[in-house]
Amino acid sequence: MPRPLTKRWPATTLTGRTIAFLVAPYGVEQVELTSPWQAVAESGGTPRLLSTAEGRVQAVRHRALGDTFAVDVTVAGADPADYDGLVLPGGVANPDRLRLDRPAVAFVHGFCAAGRPVAAICHAAWTLIEADAVRGRTVTSWPSLRTDLVNAGAHWVDEPVHVCHDGPGVLVTSRKPDDLPLFEDAFVTEFAHATTKRRKWPW
Repeated sequence: MPRPLTKRWPATTLTGRTIAFLVAPYGVEQVELTSPWQAVAESGGTPRLLSTAEGRVQAVRHRALGDTFAVDVTVAGADPADYDGLVLPGGVANPDRLRLDRPAVAFVHGFCAAGRPVAAICHAAWTLIEADAVRGRTVTSWPSLRTDLVNAGAHWVDEPVHVCHDGPGVLVTSRKPDDLPLFEDAFVTEFAHATTKRRKWPW
């Protein structure tokens, strides 16, 4: 997933860390997948693409079809303990599909409950709401999700990126693709400093 940006992180920042990217088979906003993916790779981490089905996922560029990307692991068979961080890209259709998939919601819920670091951008907060992962947290998102987040118990702020430590694990959120540089700087830093324990998930 190439991205023509200058490296902004030391090559060893995420060395030895595996970062999950969870998307639906259709509808992820392409740049919100490819740009953070490249940020993880550039900083020495190993990105892995999770989805609700095997094969390839279809990305979009706003309303137009984008590229397709190969799925590494189906989320139904994924263990949160195998990953050191989770990135939830946006796109309207993508989180709308994920929040209807029970294994996807269970994975996100388990990840957050275990205190592992999570980063979500744009409409991805819908999946966090379904996973009951925003109650008592301060977050940002695409503006139209404000009421949904407030009703789910979150405190919503209009900021390019917000890092919330008031919970089991750090939660990094951003509003839109224009915020990607700040979003990536924030989550790479937080993922690099997070302490996670590798253990099998009890389900």
